Amino acid sequence: MNDMTVFQGILLGALQGVAEFLPISSSGHLAVAQNLLGFDDVPLLFDIFLHLATLASVCIYFRKKIARLFVILGRWIARKPADKNAPLENDDVLCGNDYAGRKTIIAILLTTFITGIIGVINSKLIPELSIKFTCAGFLVTSCLLIISSLIEKNRTNTKKDDATSSKSITIKQATLIGIMQGIGTLPGISRSGSTISGALFSNLDRKAAGDYSFIVSIPAILGAFILELKDLDEMTGSIGAAPIIAGCAAAFAVGYVSLYLLMKLLRKGNLQWFAAYLIPAGILGLIFLH
Repeated sequence: MNDMTVFQGILLGALQGVAEFLPISSSGHLAVAQNLLGFDDVPLLFDIFLHLATLASVCIYFRKKIARLFVILGRWIARKPADKNAPLENDDVLCGNDYAGRKTIIAILLTTFITGIIGVINSKLIPELSIKFTCAGFLVTSCLLIISSLIEKNRTNTKKDDATSSKSITIKQATLIGIMQGIGTLPGISRSGSTISGALFSNLDRKAAGDYSFIVSIPAILGAFILELKDLDEMTGSIGAAPIIAGCAAAFAVGYVSLYLLMKLLRKGNLQWFAAYLIPAGILGLIFLH
């Protein structure tokens, strides 16, 4: 790409903001956009700033829960006792009390570790995948969304949803979510879609599944940011300050709105709606893109 324009920056930033949180795959849609619009060489620096912008939107949206986890961590470090049988504030299995918060901190570390291993393996074994693989990933994501929604609704309808009775996230749940988030590092497979699906598969309720999926995305996005930073010296292409600022503003604003809308849809059990978009998008991509 030659010098990026402000309009191109806004376009790619908005696309990143939408696809980073909605379960439709940000990496897949950016790859398709670059293929369709002829953006052959988007500077790495621009991609890094977009990741930071979407990270900021997550941190602001979940600022109260994140702050609560840090308070719990501080009490843990200070060796304050945590009552396993204390009632959960607002039925929050992630940080409704100190015991649940400590279990969540352990779960975040485990999920991130598993995701990191799978992500590194994927980056080493599959460095460059075709655009058709990305489109096939859209179909995989749609299957995950449909299956997880059906399982969760069946569990709710048969009154077997006892996720909140566990009072905290378990090691088994954190492991499965880590595996699913690792799968989401493949192009075309949504990180949020695969992670939320993994949480629903593991018997977390809708609210906890969404909250945990995005809180655990913070170290995942930071990890991707660090991995990209090491290649800055190999960066090609030029870009001015204006496209970066415009792209980041678009990514942050659109990302925050997308996150808000997704959480609303998730709590109503309508995650499978995104499959109605991903299935035709994947099929059309397999047919026409190359």
